[in-house]
Formats: sequence, C-alpha cells, structure tokens
Amino acid sequence: MRLGLIGGGFIAGVHLGAAALSGKFRPVAAMGSADPVRATGFAAAHGLRGYHDLLTMLAAEAARPDGIEAVALLTPNHLHRAQAVAVLDAGLDLLCEKPLAATLRDARAIHDAARASGRALVLAHGYSGYPMLRQARALVSEGAIGTVRAVQAEYLGGGLAERVEGTPEGARRWRLDPARAGECLVLLDLGTHAHHALGFILGEWPDRVSADLGALVPGRRATDYASLRLGFASGARGTLVASSAAAGQENQFALRVIGERGSLEWRGARHGELWLRPLRGPAQLFTRGMPDLAPAARRATRIPRTGHPEGLHEGFAALYADLAERILARREARAPDPLALLSPGAEEGVRGLGFVEAAVRSAAAEGAWCVIPGPG
Repeated sequence: MRLGLIGGGFIAGVHLGAAALSGKFRPVAAMGSADPVRATGFAAAHGLRGYHDLLTMLAAEAARPDGIEAVALLTPNHLHRAQAVAVLDAGLDLLCEKPLAATLRDARAIHDAARASGRALVLAHGYSGYPMLRQARALVSEGAIGTVRAVQAEYLGGGLAERVEGTPEGARRWRLDPARAGECLVLLDLGTHAHHALGFILGEWPDRVSADLGALVPGRRATDYASLRLGFASGARGTLVASSAAAGQENQFALRVIGERGSLEWRGARHGELWLRPLRGPAQLFTRGMPDLAPAARRATRIPRTGHPEGLHEGFAALYADLAERILARREARAPDPLALLSPGAEEGVRGLGFVEAAVRSAAAEGAWCVIPGPG
C-alpha cells in the first residue's frame, strides 16, 4: 500500500524504515515541512513526491491513480487534531504518532472523526509492537502470575537534563513549549508510553491517579518530572515515575507486574527478554524468537531466530503490519485477524490524554486522588 508522511525530523526516519520493513507499505509522498525549501529537500532526500501544504497534498494525491492510500502523521502534538481529521475526512487510513493530541478535547475529536470515517487509526505506541510486551500480556491473561496485585513503571531519559531554554537549540525544541506540546511534557512524551504499556499488559486501565508533577531543571516552564500513584478497579496498586531530565539516563524504560503467584519483569534496554519469577521454583526467561511464545508475540517477531537483535524499527513495523491487516479486512469485507487489533487506536489515545488530564488535576490539588476519565 502507498504511504504518505506528514512531518519530518528523527521520527520520520524511523517510520520510513518501519513501513518498508513491514512489507505492507511503500512510502511515496511526504509533506516533510510547511517550509517549501525544507519540504522539497526532505522529499528529494527520500525519493518521494514533495508537498509543503497538507490540503494540497491530499487533493493532489487523490487525483493520481497511484496516490497515497494511508498517512503517517508525525507532527507536533498541537497540530494533530486538524491534520488527523483532514486525513480521515479524505478517506485515508492513519497511523498517528503519540500522544493522539495535545489535549483530551482534541483527542476525542480525532476519535470521533475516525469512527465517523470508518477508516483505521493506529496510534504509534511502538512498545506494543515489541514481542516480549505481547508475551507479557499473554502470560497475565493466562493467569501465569495469578491475580495482579501491583505494577511498577519507570521511564527515565536525560535529554532535557540541561537548561537549553533561551538558546537556539531550545527554540527548536517544540516540546519545551506547553502551547505546542501540551500541558504536561513528561507525561505526554514518556508517561503515556508507560500508561499504555500497563493497560496493554494488564487488560485493565488505571481508573484513578495521585500525582506529583514539576521540573527538575530550575526555571523550566515545562514539566520534566512526574511521580504517580495509580489505582485500579480490581484493587491492584501501581506507581509510575517518569522524567526527561534525569541526567545520565538513556531512555530507561522498565516495567514490573506483581501477582499473587509471581511477577514479570521487562526492561527496554534488554527488550528481547522477559523474566517470569514465580513465587516458588526457578525463574523463567522468555526471549524473542522462542518457538513456544504466544501467537501475538510470534506475529510481532520480524527476525525468527533467537539471538539476533531487533528493536525500534521492528516494533513500529509490527504496528504498520497491523494497520495493513485492518485496511485489507475492510476492503475485503471480512473480520480482521484478532491479533492485528492489539495495536492501539484512537480509544487508547483518548485514554492516554484522560490520564494526563487527571494527573494534572491531581498535582494542582496537592496529590489528591483524581478519577481518570474513560474513552466515552
């Protein structure tokens, strides 16, 4: 299927590689920037048809017999609502970078547009495409650790550990501007990944939160630190710590799920491994490529043999493959492969923004418990 990109930067390279790796999509067009010179340069560098205006791109591609059939939306958060709705209204399927939008209101508008259009929307929580997170989900569902009692999530990065505001570099970082990134940088950028991963693995979403939010870097307007307590309707408890200003940390994402009969442990730095530690007996190590993994984990594995590394591009490729299956199923008037429905969509995006909004309200109320709104 022919793919168009909206947005450039580092993440565009990831999507270009992942789309091709999926074997389902071929990038053919891009609006790499609203600046004509930069847009032309981006398109030329990647051998794509180039545009610098979204509506022009959509109209021109619709008029071509070989026009785009789906879009990857990679722009700053505050642009997502208008651009996503335009893409969906044009009858195109969509893979949208997370978070779904900058605000809960905008996320709900995109959710409603996707539902009304009948087009597929996949949200780029790439970790849900990692085989070992899909294996963790299967183990929890099968009761391997019994009833879940507690969860712990940690997502630490050091990319904003130094104050860059007021410098040319800082001016380029749109994430430091709450008007463009949203009200809580660290939760929108990192916390929504952890929030989604927990809900994905447990099959249950936290329904309340108690939050401490702030900035580790003195004088920073954007929130770069979050410490949260999570509550679940089942009675499970949770903690989530995230920071984009943790000096010396390099994208350290870790999860622990503790049940009545054992626990699961996963770390992004060794993402091809998942530990199952039972209450009694030896620990068991699951690795990507093992022949007896759950079907969802096997489906997300791009390299079939153990010992060979996979990573970011392969995780995103799994999301593109799931999007393709949803599109083909609609075209062929059949039900999609249930495993293709594991990739997050607009509903999960609304849940993520509801989680952020509730955390902001809690922090403003000095950590009081606040209910997290559902997707409805």
